[in-house]
Amino acid sequence: MSDLPMSDRVGLSRDAVRGLTGAWWLFLILGVLWILFGMFVLSYNAGSLLVLAIFAGITFLMTGVNQILDSGRAEGGWRWLYLIGGALSIIAGIIAFVWPGRTLVVISVVLAWFLVFKGIVDIVSAFSNHGRPYWWIGLILGILELLLGIWAAGYPGRSLFVFINLVGIYAIFYGFTELFAAFDLRGLGRQLDRERPAV
Repeated sequence: MSDLPMSDRVGLSRDAVRGLTGAWWLFLILGVLWILFGMFVLSYNAGSLLVLAIFAGITFLMTGVNQILDSGRAEGGWRWLYLIGGALSIIAGIIAFVWPGRTLVVISVVLAWFLVFKGIVDIVSAFSNHGRPYWWIGLILGILELLLGIWAAGYPGRSLFVFINLVGIYAIFYGFTELFAAFDLRGLGRQLDRERPAV
């Protein structure tokens, strides 16, 4: 292991790392909410396009907020990628709410391309965090998102049932990544507490 202080190893000032690790509980709460939302979506008997649009809209908005929050813990020069991903997710969520009466094809195409972009962002992020605890969880999520997005883009006429399940599965996977991020930040905070600031 490196002899550098933790704040130097993650490329942020000690105060910035302290602020980030102090918010570990926020990622824990978000992870639990994502998992509960995913379980609710999977158990819901959706019978209309409006329900799908609402679920997709909530998923996009929650993902956008998460991406913007995650930009604070992005290493290197990848912060902009999280911010763009967050902004695009929020825009996709607004579109899903503004035009819920559009055809399933429109919503499925938006969801498919969103998953492709999100998968790429998560894969890049995972490799940039290589060596950190749980970096491989982000890699697995990114690969799954990319594969689901490509699959969904290839079959835009899939049934409502398939896309409801896609949204639910995505939410549960994303929730687990947030839980891992919360425990990673908590461990980082404890390690920071053990290190003495330079005088």
